[in-house]
Amino acid sequence: MTTFDNQLIELESVDSTNNYAMARIHEGLASDGMVYLARNQWAGKGQRGKTWISEPGQNLMMSLIIDPSPLNLNQQFMFSSSIALAILDLLKGFQSNHWKIKWPNDIYWNDRKAGGLLIESVITGPTWNWAVVGIGINLNQSSFPKEIPNAISLHQITGARYEPVSVARELVPRIREQISILKKTPDQILLRLNNSLYKKDQVIALRKIDELFVTVLKAVDSNGLLVTEAGTFKSGEVEWMMNG
Repeated sequence: MTTFDNQLIELESVDSTNNYAMARIHEGLASDGMVYLARNQWAGKGQRGKTWISEPGQNLMMSLIIDPSPLNLNQQFMFSSSIALAILDLLKGFQSNHWKIKWPNDIYWNDRKAGGLLIESVITGPTWNWAVVGIGINLNQSSFPKEIPNAISLHQITGARYEPVSVARELVPRIREQISILKKTPDQILLRLNNSLYKKDQVIALRKIDELFVTVLKAVDSNGLLVTEAGTFKSGEVEWMMNG
């Protein structure tokens, strides 16, 4: 593994760091551990086609290219969970309490969203060639658009200000560490995920198509299914109706 310093590329402005990283892969210019960090991202991606809105220069917007071998395709959710846990560990170093992972992969402080991740993969047949790990963390932004009323930044939580490149330098080794744990003891990742699960053992409101219902969230399984008293659900099958 080459050093992080040799693989960090800062971009002034880009549509999406994930798009940029994917283009480098398809051009044959990517390698394991490359990090693309943007000051301004004008078409950032969120889950299920949503847009990640971020004020230029204020937040962490990065994509990390990872060779996921020897992990296989049925471990994609656990891979995502290991990244989320690495982010959680990082943020707990700045403020130790109230951090949770909201299924499938948002980072929450109390009932407010501080970050999220989007993983896109390059797959050939049964082979998982590359994973592009897109990460957004609200660092210094002090106000957010009205369409995302539950957003919060690390600055709003702690009062301090943060340099995105420095945060990225701290985060990448933590990601490496959690992926290493996943490869050796995946059960440990699943256990930690469920111990850090937002609204675990609490009543939540979900919507499936046109049906709104309440149930108790029990766990998430290794395939990424949300386990509730009302049944199990895939990501995208149901929509959270409480706290965004």
